[in-house]
Amino acid sequence: MNVLIVEDEPLAVQKLSKLLLEVAPELRISGITDGIESTVEWLQANPNPDLILMDIELCDGQSFEIFNQMEVKSPVIFTTSYDEYAIQAFRVNSVDYLLKPIKKEELERALRKYEQINSAQTQTIDISKLVSELQRHNQLREYRSRFLVKLGQRLIPVEITDISYFYTEEGITFLMTRDRVKHLIDYTLDELEQQLDPKYYFRINRQYILGIKSVVQIHNYFNGKLKLDLKPSVEKEVTVSRERVGDFKEWMGK
Repeated sequence: MNVLIVEDEPLAVQKLSKLLLEVAPELRISGITDGIESTVEWLQANPNPDLILMDIELCDGQSFEIFNQMEVKSPVIFTTSYDEYAIQAFRVNSVDYLLKPIKKEELERALRKYEQINSAQTQTIDISKLVSELQRHNQLREYRSRFLVKLGQRLIPVEITDISYFYTEEGITFLMTRDRVKHLIDYTLDELEQQLDPKYYFRINRQYILGIKSVVQIHNYFNGKLKLDLKPSVEKEVTVSRERVGDFKEWMGK
């Protein structure tokens, strides 16, 4: 079975590829794309894959735009860190959805569901069941209180209250503490979004998740963005993407 992976975070691609080969060694990953444009081009240039595993938030927008540009004939399993997208995902040729971080048993369940649908040559989506699943997920969710990080040959705990922000640099994720100590962690920002309490942490763009106490000043910026001064300070400019400005202001004002 040929599978196309649509995902824009290299670490997430690596983890998903490894999981796929663990749960279904017979699978062949026939392609990997990271955005709307590259996915449309790949689908137009290649035979239809048997299955697509597709992240919703891509480097150039939401993957639903792919379905507006062309007819996708392959079944899709969406991966997402954003529960609010899940119902829309089910309305667009979707076999299932997986909330990040993806667990092995959930991937196995989704692949079994694909096989059942494929053998029956029919696809039925139960929206009410999905809503109840999402409600149960939200009720049971527990947020991180600390991270274990490596310091030399030791593992030390870092309390969530001591972390100012998380960011990626060349595909690697770091956390920055309030006293300016940087630690590497083995999570993507998509995975961290599921683990952090949204009351105190907010993802402003593809590179940063901020703690609410890390924001010192907010400046208007071009193209409708906002530029931020953070504590600890950052050498590069840190901006809130235009699509998230409204939600960011609401989060800061709560």
